[in-house]
Amino acid sequence: MSRTFHSLSFRNYRIWFFGALVANVGTWMQRIAQDWLVLRLLTDNSGFAVGVTTALQFAPLLILTPVAGVLADRSNRRHLLMWTQGLMGLTALIQGVLVLGGHAQLWHIYALAFALGSISAIDAPARQIFVGEMVPADSLPNAVALNSTSFNVARLIGPGISGLLIAAVGTGWVFIINALSFVATIFALQAMRTSELRELPRAKRAKGQVRDGLRYVLRRSDILVIMIVAGTVSALGLNFQLTSAVMATQVFGRSSAGYGMVGSVMAIGSVAGALAAARRQHPRVRLVIGSAFVFGIAAGLNALAPTWETYLASMILVGFCSLTMITSANTAIQLSTAPDMRGRVMSLYTLVFLGTTPVGAPLVGWIAEAWSPRWSVGIGAVASIVVAIGAALWAKREWRVDVSYHWHRPYLDIDGPGERSWKDTDTEMPQPAEMRADATFQARRVEERQTTPQRAAS
Repeated sequence: MSRTFHSLSFRNYRIWFFGALVANVGTWMQRIAQDWLVLRLLTDNSGFAVGVTTALQFAPLLILTPVAGVLADRSNRRHLLMWTQGLMGLTALIQGVLVLGGHAQLWHIYALAFALGSISAIDAPARQIFVGEMVPADSLPNAVALNSTSFNVARLIGPGISGLLIAAVGTGWVFIINALSFVATIFALQAMRTSELRELPRAKRAKGQVRDGLRYVLRRSDILVIMIVAGTVSALGLNFQLTSAVMATQVFGRSSAGYGMVGSVMAIGSVAGALAAARRQHPRVRLVIGSAFVFGIAAGLNALAPTWETYLASMILVGFCSLTMITSANTAIQLSTAPDMRGRVMSLYTLVFLGTTPVGAPLVGWIAEAWSPRWSVGIGAVASIVVAIGAALWAKREWRVDVSYHWHRPYLDIDGPGERSWKDTDTEMPQPAEMRADATFQARRVEERQTTPQRAAS
């Protein structure tokens, strides 16, 4: 099997991959249906209401995610995921019944969005680190990237199907179908061979475990840089549910089918980005920063697109860059974090990455109404470029990163300290002052350049 898909050679991961693919298709179908329900059926094209719905879906992350990380470090992740996946299916079923019965009101959607967000907050860290139990450690980058591929293949398929179903039978049946799709993931978890799972060490019960996770992250400047960059881009640049809806309907005058097409076209780029990530063995901080910068450029082109065709074309690049950043950030953090701390660290990353949405989504929705839909995309482009440049300048100064340019391949060389593996003697990233003073670190850097230089070429 090729390096791109080699994680599928492991039976448990293969079952998980295809089960998750079915559920992800249903989830994307519901996302489109829910936004359409709020935008066109329960309000009069209110981008703010869509933003509030999105915010309520992610708001529980601000409260529950740190606790969810501790739970993921302590618990049997497979059993925990069976419960969370079943409960998420139940919220979709309730929403479908309300819509089909003609009883759905805006506050119902708000409440169900909040309930779904609460369950997702528990589900996210366990789902992220459970990947490491299905494959060996050296296959983790590939497995994480294939997870993103599954998610974005679903994004490619789901919105288009949802748009067609909304036009044919209405939004209610889309929610019902999504509820049924969660059966696939529960079946996949049940069908796994537990003897082949590589269960990660569990943290023992103790006081202050949330604080321990926070202290660990605060001592890791590499993780902090990733969180700041990803959190900023997520808050203002990744509100596609909202920005795609207002751009498609208000700028280009498209129907539900056209809105669904936007997500499908963007998924072409996202799938390409995920497959490219599947071939990378060691994603690093510099890839996160670089992809955030290019995403800002792509989003700027997207905001300025003069025609429907150029808007769709720019969404491919937006999808590629956003997925590259998301996948590289997720993998870089997991690979550099001790297994018994991974749930807490990933929960804090999820808190920053997704928890900023309740702040960003209403703001972006307000900008869409008060200024224009184009500015709702443009604000994310500007923020992404600024945070990427700021992070690059900080890393160059504090980590003593050397950058050189050429008129031939490789056009760009980046040499400097790499992120540490959790297997290193000291699992904490050296702070900038320590880097400059530590002769051992400098000797290691020289040795790396002479043997296997940590170099990124483009």
